[in-house]
Amino acid sequence: MPLSANNTKRKSWIEVPKNSDFPIQNIPFGVFLTKENVVTVGTRIGDSAIDLGALQQLGYFSGIELTDDMFIQDTLNDFISDGKKTWRLVRNRIADIFDENNPKLRDNQEHRKIIIFKIEEVEMQLPVLIGDYTDFYSSKIHASNVGKMIRNEENALLPNWPQMPIAYHGRSSTIIPSGIPVHRPLGQTLPPDATTPVFGASRSVDFELETAFITTDANIMGEMIPISEAEDYIFGMVLLNDWTARDIQKWEYMPLGPLLSKNFATSISPWIVTMDALEPFRVASTKQNPSPLPYLQQKGKHSFDINLEVAIQPEKTEPTIVSKSNFKYMYWTMNQQLTHHTSNGCRINSGDMMGSGAISGPTSDSYGSMLELTWGGEKPLKLNNGSERKYINDNDTVIIKGFCENSQVRIGFGEVSSKLLPPFVRK
Repeated sequence: MPLSANNTKRKSWIEVPKNSDFPIQNIPFGVFLTKENVVTVGTRIGDSAIDLGALQQLGYFSGIELTDDMFIQDTLNDFISDGKKTWRLVRNRIADIFDENNPKLRDNQEHRKIIIFKIEEVEMQLPVLIGDYTDFYSSKIHASNVGKMIRNEENALLPNWPQMPIAYHGRSSTIIPSGIPVHRPLGQTLPPDATTPVFGASRSVDFELETAFITTDANIMGEMIPISEAEDYIFGMVLLNDWTARDIQKWEYMPLGPLLSKNFATSISPWIVTMDALEPFRVASTKQNPSPLPYLQQKGKHSFDINLEVAIQPEKTEPTIVSKSNFKYMYWTMNQQLTHHTSNGCRINSGDMMGSGAISGPTSDSYGSMLELTWGGEKPLKLNNGSERKYINDNDTVIIKGFCENSQVRIGFGEVSSKLLPPFVRK
């Protein structure tokens, strides 16, 4: 099926600001609350939020097999379950509806009032009901940096790391959309030179610059997804900030890995950018040595050129960009992550989310966490207002942005922005 929505010559009758993340070639999917307090599935062009529930009720998806309530829901799960054919049909139809040469909705002022909102008039929601969340550890640069700090340069990577995508199971109940603040967590830590742990607020709250992919229903229990088919089950991607309490993590991670240091909050951007929209930005993935086992081997271009940046904004001051990285630096691809995840027969459902792990680039200003940027606090970062940071302070806002761009089009994710508040106090 042709990807007519990707036509770079197409323009919309909706105004799209210069350098917008959301031209008509993007057409991401999300869920928002309208000014009438109606929750609906939607998309975005420029600075306009589009109510797909209203669009469907008014007959604009005629000819596409959709359940009557497909977009009149508070999650995208049912739409994602319908599979790639439906995703493409709907996305192509939306592109046609908002094409500058299509007068059907363009010239219908009554329908436009019902369907189109200013982006500031809506409240973005979590786009999917996330049943399961897995966070990978798939940046070789990030894993090597952390290994050097914990062990030494010669033993930075453990023997299993280059052989398979390493991951842990996260907590889906505390995944939140951009704009929701996060409280500094409490937990056990072992102070320097102490032999007994203490309980209290984390002193080392960190961000992790990540992306995540959202799956459709992929297999039955016991069935492995072949590497050649894995991408068919990936709906799209979001930006992700995997908040981490480094001091809690240091005490708890052996022998089973993180728990309280990670599960207090994970923030994601609210618009899911489809893999179809990202198609023009495919690039070859990092060369893997040693060659993975046959079930993880793949040919062709399976990574994406996605520019990423992180900024820290103290309260009432301008943000400071502290890191610029790129998704193309990832060692293990999304296809390999999904295939490995199902290699033991694990079932994957619509709305499951899989994080990339911190995405670090090859230079010290492209690392994906404060742990690396300050090298465990040894080299504090100076912000534009003159203050310094080893980790994230209370009332700092962490802002992650991501976009793809070539000579013809820019496709972006918007941002995931979250403020860190002091520990929660019961009233």
